[in-house]
Amino acid sequence: MKLCTFELQTPRGTELRAGAVTERGIVDLNAANRRVPASVLGILEAGALDEARAAVSESLRAGKDALLDPAKVRLRTPIPRPPSVRDFYAFEAHVKKGFEKRGEPMPKEWYEIPVYYRSGNHNIIGTDEEVLWPRFTEKFDYELELAAVIGRRGTNIPAADAGEYIAGYMVMNDFSARDIQKREMKVRLGPAKGKDWCTALGPVLVTADEVGDPYNLTMTARVNGEEWSRGNSGTIYWKFEQMIEFLTLDDTVFPGDVIGSGTVGTGCGLELDRWVKPGDVMELEIERIGVLRNKVVKR
Repeated sequence: MKLCTFELQTPRGTELRAGAVTERGIVDLNAANRRVPASVLGILEAGALDEARAAVSESLRAGKDALLDPAKVRLRTPIPRPPSVRDFYAFEAHVKKGFEKRGEPMPKEWYEIPVYYRSGNHNIIGTDEEVLWPRFTEKFDYELELAAVIGRRGTNIPAADAGEYIAGYMVMNDFSARDIQKREMKVRLGPAKGKDWCTALGPVLVTADEVGDPYNLTMTARVNGEEWSRGNSGTIYWKFEQMIEFLTLDDTVFPGDVIGSGTVGTGCGLELDRWVKPGDVMELEIERIGVLRNKVVKR
């Protein structure tokens, strides 16, 4: 199932609604079945994925009014305000390249624990939304990542069981202000301002059963239609199950929490010495999930 959030015009104004993308259109899940929460986060919190699937099946079978024309619907990010966003650093090729560019050795600790930082959960955009070039940077970058979404609350989760806690996956563009990020990390703290000003997630949340093996997905990035990056999720060193085990040591994950994979090898301009410019359109695509498209604007 491909879950989405879309805008709906109502007499009360614009509302954000949970939908499911199908070949015949977008199913308004709450309109199809009032027992299904009206938001994707609400569906995860209620453990209502099976009810949502049933609503999709009934709508397609009966041709209900809940089926909407995708051309007339504006998609937003699937979870507009996730409870948290934690971004890991899990692809060895990307990490090695970064330390190489800084003239530093690869730290042995990276092979010992899956490290992460917290990113802003309140500055999330979706596909076909503009991303503002922040005034505090001269080096704007994209980062091609796979994101897992937590579907169940859990604490002290062993890696062997962690897959049961993943509801599904999205494409993630971890926008980066490289110059301020470099300054932050010289004091051994961050990244913070260099990252948390905006993140794109989408275009849909594809449930884990539909994605299948998350470690065999082609990942590509295009800028203005030109391919800049190509990788595969299977090159990841730390898997999501290991990330979740480490993350939940005497800590708790909640439905809707987002876990980023970190950048796939070659998956950013920093590695390539190529930089996006105002007006550029970035298209990040992951097999079986879709294309996350954002235009950079400078005001």
